[in-house]
Amino acid sequence: MMKKGFNLKVLLILSLGHLVVDIYQGALPATLPFIKDKLGLSYALTGMILLAANMASSILQPVFGYFSDRKVMPILLPMGLLAAGIGFSLIMLPAHFSLVLFLVVISGLGVASYHPEGYKTAHFFTGERSATGMSFFSVGGNLGFAIGPILALAIIEYLGFSSLPLIVVPSIFCTAIILAYRGTIALPVVSHAEAMKKTERRTSVASYVALSMIIFIVIMRSWTQIGLVTYIPFYYINYLKGSPLFAGKLVFVFLVCGAAGTLIGAPLADRWGHRFFVRLSMLLSTVTLPLVFLPIVQNSILLFFVLGMQGMFLILTFSVTIVMAQKLLPNKLGIASGLLVGLAIGTGGIGVTLLGLVADHFGVPAALRSIIIIPLMGFIASLFLRYEE
Repeated sequence: MMKKGFNLKVLLILSLGHLVVDIYQGALPATLPFIKDKLGLSYALTGMILLAANMASSILQPVFGYFSDRKVMPILLPMGLLAAGIGFSLIMLPAHFSLVLFLVVISGLGVASYHPEGYKTAHFFTGERSATGMSFFSVGGNLGFAIGPILALAIIEYLGFSSLPLIVVPSIFCTAIILAYRGTIALPVVSHAEAMKKTERRTSVASYVALSMIIFIVIMRSWTQIGLVTYIPFYYINYLKGSPLFAGKLVFVFLVCGAAGTLIGAPLADRWGHRFFVRLSMLLSTVTLPLVFLPIVQNSILLFFVLGMQGMFLILTFSVTIVMAQKLLPNKLGIASGLLVGLAIGTGGIGVTLLGLVADHFGVPAALRSIIIIPLMGFIASLFLRYEE
């Protein structure tokens, strides 16, 4: 497989785009309480907004990955940035549920188009330590998820919900940077596509089985992450009637520690083995999550510490699982990236919709506590994973 050496400059440019596009994906759950109040929606119907966003932004990513593998499409990077920013920035305008869904889908399609092409492109600049190199690109998305809620809630808190369109500025700025470096970014992707036309490599059944198991583990990780990111604001804003900014700070700490975990975990995974590290991450997440609900933690500054640890342990393997998928499907990098970052992570929206039903029938605290079982299921699945390092 044709692959360039480690190139930090290109990875940082791609990572910046990843950060910006995921600002809008990460900001949506934090704005749901305001959309719910404005339109008078139930928790289940509010969850459908997140489901629509995830269907568009994540579950459709393998489709973009498929076309990216068939034809070089670097234009997906700037187009995705613009669509993600413009679509999300306008969600405060409509007074009808269907129009909000439309804008969420537009933003989601922008997110969906950027990710497979971004991960595929980053692959060629990661060098020999693939998980470590990929972590530089992945951490941009983790930071974007962390910045999104706090940025959106800060705009709403200080300028009002009507000022949300200001959040489009980062997408316009980053689109200009991507376009300025489009030649350097696209060169190895074009070379790889030409090389793949001359070779044909079959994927074994064992590789598909391993990939399916990795996808399931990532689904469990995603359900846990998105469930916490979504229901922490509902718990502190709607249930406890607390400050939206405090809820945003909790989500920010959880996600920024996840971003740190991405950078910390990747070099260790390259050294200790990818499969072992996936198991370790899911085990630590399973042990830490119940601590969040202890009264001594919930009523003190310890809550920030425990949520930070949970975010770090949970997202330790973010880049590792993507590299594992790309190694299992080396001639289908776009599809591999789309399946892991899109389909697997995107199903978190389905999990949140189910949590919405729990919240409607049993209350928000019950929905939040029901998340405890999810990382345990991921850990059990990781014990059966077969993967050649």
